[in-house]
Amino acid sequence: MSIRNLDHFFAPDSIAVIGASARTGSVGATVLANVLGAGFRGPIWPVNPKYRELGGVPVLRDVADLPRTPGLAVICTPAATVPGIVTALGERGCKAAVVLSAGLDAPMGDGRTLRQAMLQAARPHLLRILGPNCVGLLVPGQGVNASFAPAAALPGRMAFVAQSGALVTAVLDWARARQIGFSCFVSLGDGSDVDFGDLLDYLAGDPGTDAILLYAESVRQARKFMSAARGAARAKPTVIVKAGRVAEAAHAAFSHTGALAGSDLVYDAALRRAGMLRVYSTGELFDAVAILAQPRRPTGPRLAILTNGGGPGVMATDALIAGGGALAALAPATLEHLSGHLPGTWSHGNPVDIIGDAPVERYDLALRVLLDEPGADAILLIHAPTAIVPSAAIARALLPLLRTATRPVLCCWLGGASVGEARSLCAGAGVPVFDTPEEAVRGFLQLVDYARNQRMLMQVPPACTLAPPDRAAARARIAALLAADTTAVGEADAKAILAAYGIPVVPTETVRDLDGALDAARRIGYPVALKILSPDIVHKTDVGGVVLDLAAPAALEQALEAMVARVRAARPQARLAGFTVQAMARRPRAHELIVGVSTDPVFGPVVLFGKGGVAVEVAADQAVALPPLDRVLAADLVDRTRVARLLAGFRDSPRADLDALCDVLVRVGQMVADLPELAELDINPLLADADGVVALDARMRLVAVPAGQDPLARLAILPYPDALERRVDSALGPLLVRPIRPEDAPAHVAFFHALSARDVHFRMFGTMRELSPSQLARFTQIDYAREMAFIATRPGPAGTAETLGVVRVAIDPDNTVGEFAIVVRSDLQGRGLGRLLMACLLDYCRARGLARVVGVALADNVGMHRLARACGFQLLPAVDGSVEMVLALSP
Repeated sequence: MSIRNLDHFFAPDSIAVIGASARTGSVGATVLANVLGAGFRGPIWPVNPKYRELGGVPVLRDVADLPRTPGLAVICTPAATVPGIVTALGERGCKAAVVLSAGLDAPMGDGRTLRQAMLQAARPHLLRILGPNCVGLLVPGQGVNASFAPAAALPGRMAFVAQSGALVTAVLDWARARQIGFSCFVSLGDGSDVDFGDLLDYLAGDPGTDAILLYAESVRQARKFMSAARGAARAKPTVIVKAGRVAEAAHAAFSHTGALAGSDLVYDAALRRAGMLRVYSTGELFDAVAILAQPRRPTGPRLAILTNGGGPGVMATDALIAGGGALAALAPATLEHLSGHLPGTWSHGNPVDIIGDAPVERYDLALRVLLDEPGADAILLIHAPTAIVPSAAIARALLPLLRTATRPVLCCWLGGASVGEARSLCAGAGVPVFDTPEEAVRGFLQLVDYARNQRMLMQVPPACTLAPPDRAAARARIAALLAADTTAVGEADAKAILAAYGIPVVPTETVRDLDGALDAARRIGYPVALKILSPDIVHKTDVGGVVLDLAAPAALEQALEAMVARVRAARPQARLAGFTVQAMARRPRAHELIVGVSTDPVFGPVVLFGKGGVAVEVAADQAVALPPLDRVLAADLVDRTRVARLLAGFRDSPRADLDALCDVLVRVGQMVADLPELAELDINPLLADADGVVALDARMRLVAVPAGQDPLARLAILPYPDALERRVDSALGPLLVRPIRPEDAPAHVAFFHALSARDVHFRMFGTMRELSPSQLARFTQIDYAREMAFIATRPGPAGTAETLGVVRVAIDPDNTVGEFAIVVRSDLQGRGLGRLLMACLLDYCRARGLARVVGVALADNVGMHRLARACGFQLLPAVDGSVEMVLALSP
C-alpha cells in the first residue's frame, strides 16, 4: 500500500480511543487526556467495558457500540487484543488506526505472530495501521493529539516523522520551548504498514506542509523509499537525521526497530541520490529548516565573511575550510572600494574585519559592497556586541538590505541579552540567525550540500556514446560458471565478463602448470606477470602469489616453482587450481584505483570507487553510489574521494582520462542491472592515467537467481527499461518508440521549440516560451518505478535523433490510476502518431496492472478529445470548464 486512506490520519472526522482508562499514568489515560485536550471539534468516543464515563465523556463497551464508523481509531490495549480489535474496526469500515501497543511479535497458537494477524485483519478492509509500538500522531491544525506524548505540538508548516518514540517526546519538548510548530508530528514505531515511503508520498503533496523532517534508524523497502524520497525532495525541502552511523549504533538500531541497518556509507549515497539533505543532530535538523526556508540558494561553496572582530572571523574561516567550503576571493574592485571607505586598519581581505568601533554606516557600506562581489556565493555577517553602537540599531539599519539581497545572507549575533533584539529582528525578517560562527558556517555548508544535491537531481548528462555490451557473451559465461557450481569467479573469467562490457583489461590466460605458463607467455609476449589461482586465496599478495616483470622463460620457471613453495608453506590446505599469466602493463605514472560492486542488505547492489592497491583498506578512501549511473553521477562518485585530486593532475603529473574512468563506472552500473547473479565485484587495481584505464586484476562472486524471480527486484532504482523499445512502421516512416532517457534533454528542447504556441498552451495549460532546467529535468529524468514516458524518435537532418512526439503517464503510489498527457510535434499532427503513442502507453498501463487511465484537456482542445474517444476514453465535463478523459482498464 501507499497513500491510500492516509488522509484519515491527518483530517479525521471522529476519533475512537480504544483502551481508554482512568488509571493514572497509563497509556490509555494519557491518550484520552491528550485527545480531549487538543481542541478536536469532532466526536470523541472512549471505548472500554470497565467504564461508563471518563473525563466527562460517555464510554462505549466495544467497537460494535460506536454510533458510526470512526475516522481514526487509537488502540492502547494489550498486544493480544489488537488483532481482534482491528478485525472489528475493519468490519465497521474504519480506514485508519494508530496502534500504540508493543509486543506484537509474540506468537499466536496458529503459527502466526500477533503482528501478522493484525495486518491480515486490516488488509481486506484497506484499514491503514500506524505503528505498532509507537507514540502516536499529532496534527495541531486539526486539533488532533492521538498520542501519549507529554507535550503538545504547536501549529506550523513543518512535518516531523520519526521512528524513535523517545526522540519524538524529546523533540516535541525541545521544539515547544523554541516556539517551533508543525503541520504534523508522526511516530512510526515499527512501521509495519505505514512507513517512510507512504508518508513522504503523502506529505510531498500536502499543501499544509512546507518542509519534511525525518529521523530514521532503518529503511525496509528501498525502492519504495527511494521513489518517494526523490519525489518529495523535488517538491519541498526534505531533511533527514539517519542514526546508526557506526557499527555499534547500527546494532542498537537493529535491536530497537527489528530491521537490519545497512552500511552508513550506502545510506549516505542513497540520501544524496534522492536529493535530500542529511544532517547529524536534531539541532542541525531545525537549523537546516531555518536555512532552507529562505528562497535564495548559493551557487557554490564560496563564502564572504563580514565581522567586527578578528577572532570570530578566524573561527568562521577554520570551520569553513574544515567543512569543505572556501573563502571567497575578493575582486580587486571590491578591495579598492572597501579600502576607500574603511579605516586603514581593516583586514584588507576576506574575512572583512571592519574593526570593533564600526558604526552603523560602516556595516551598511561593507555589506552593500560584498553583496555585489561576483566571487561570493553567500555572505556571513558576524557581530560581537560593543558599547559604541547598540546591536539592534545595526540590525534595523541592515534589514532593508537583508530582505532584498540576491544571494543568501546569514547572521551570527554573538552574545546574550545584549544582542537578543537584533536576533529577533533578523529572524522576524526571515534571515537565518545563529549563535556562534561555527553554527553559522555549518548552516551555510548545509545550504551548499542541499543545492548540490538538488543540482544533481536536475543535471542533464551528456549523450551516451558507449557501444552496447555483449550481454549474451557475459550471460553465457555466468551460466556456465553457475552450472559448474562456481560462485567465486577467478581472474580470467572475471576479466572475460568485464571485456564483454567494454571495460579494458590486460590480456590474461589461465594455465594449469609450468608448460602452460610458458606457452601462454610466449603467446602474450614477455615481460609477463604470474599469479596464483586458488578458490581458497582471495588476496594473492598475502601469500606471495604475485610475481611481476618476468622477462624470460627461465625467470618464469623459477618464479612459478618458488611461488608454489611459498603458497604451500603459507596455506597448506589451499587448493591450487593453476596460475594466470598476463601481460605486464608498463604505466609507471598510473594511479591504482578500485572499482567494485557490493550488495547492501537494504539498498541492494551499490557501485564502489576509490583508491586501490594492496593497502586499499588502510587508505579508506572510497565512495559508493546506487546504480544505474550516467556520466554525471559517475563523475560525482569520483569527486567524493580524496584520490580525485590526484586524478585531476598535479605538478608534472598529467590529468588522468576521467572520461574513460567514468565510462568504466557507467559500465559497471550497467552490469549490475543486466546480471542479477552478480553479487560482488572487485577490480583492483584499475590503472588510470592520461592514456586511459585498464583492469589489472578482477574477481567476482555470483549467486544463483531462482527461476521466476524478477531480475530487477534487488535494485533500489530501476534502470532504463530497454525491453520496452519497439521499432514501428508509420506514415512518417520507420520510427523507434522507446522510454525517454535523461540524455534526451537536448532533443526535448528542440521538440518543445517545434511546438506552436497553441500546442504549448494545450499541453501546459498556459503560455511558456522556454523550459526551465528543472522542468527539463522533470520531463526527461523520470522514475521508471512511478512514471513512464514514451517518445517517438528518428534520425534527424544532422544525424542525431529527433523527438517527434511524447506520451507520458504518472502513476499514483497505489499503482491504481495513471494520469496521462500527450503532445505531437505541431508539423506532424494528423498522421497517426498520436494513436501510435497512445497504443504503446495503454499497452504499458495494462501490463502494469493499472485499473484506469485519466487525463485532463482544455475544453477547446478538440484534437485531444477526438484522439481520446478513438482510444476508448469517456469524456466528462469538469467543474473548471475543462474535460476529464477516463478509460477503465480493469474492474
